[in-house]
Amino acid sequence: MAALCHPRRALVEIPAPQPKTAARMRRSYLEILGARLAPSSPLPRGRHATSNTRRSQSLDLSIGGMWSGRLEEQCEKMDEQHTPLSQQQLVQLIRSLILVEQSQEPRILAADLKYLQEDLQLKKTNIYRSIPYSRFGSNRDAHCYRKAYPHLLAFKVSCQEWGQVLLRNEEWDAVMEHTLMAWRYTSELPQWDTANHNALRVQCYGILAAHSLTALQHYKPESSRGRELLRRLKTAQVHSQSIVPCIQELQRIMGCADDSPVDTK
Repeated sequence: MAALCHPRRALVEIPAPQPKTAARMRRSYLEILGARLAPSSPLPRGRHATSNTRRSQSLDLSIGGMWSGRLEEQCEKMDEQHTPLSQQQLVQLIRSLILVEQSQEPRILAADLKYLQEDLQLKKTNIYRSIPYSRFGSNRDAHCYRKAYPHLLAFKVSCQEWGQVLLRNEEWDAVMEHTLMAWRYTSELPQWDTANHNALRVQCYGILAAHSLTALQHYKPESSRGRELLRRLKTAQVHSQSIVPCIQELQRIMGCADDSPVDTK
């Protein structure tokens, strides 16, 4: 009598391999079993469900919610495409982050110059942290500049956006203080080997000088304050000649009390 062959039965049925998720990661075997064994949660019904959804939608319509949603969409697009950001996209992303900060309490944050100083100090620190120092050659070459470029751009946008906030709030004296403070931090940025790579520094000087000149067109300081600002502006002239129109405007406001010549070279 021929022996009967019984097929062996597997103790656990192994499911088919799952497709990749949005994050391009395969689900683990334990996650699949856990999802099959977990009881399905019933969907909410009635008025409470509609009220909860409406309430969540109303919360998402706040200023911070809109900007955070846009940032999440941009980050998801970056993860899906795996392509580097262009200069315009990077500027929009940095401005979105600054607008999130401004949407909290723009007048309080902008009036507190200590907060703005900490913001500039943090961005300058990020610039130097991004520069690789374990190199045999120069750490101011094109490779290091590409590493620090996003942080340099964030520094420039921060100077521009916070200065515009102070101008909109018509805090003219705070604009002058912010200009001189950001001018000093701009002078402490790294000097690159290629002259074209120092363009962001020149642009920062031009933006700050434009803010200061706009403030001086609406602001007439007292004599003691005017002399102090004039002395500090002439000190800032050592780093860039972009501040010369501000010096001339302040001298005109003070009635040309200071007869010392301004070097425009």
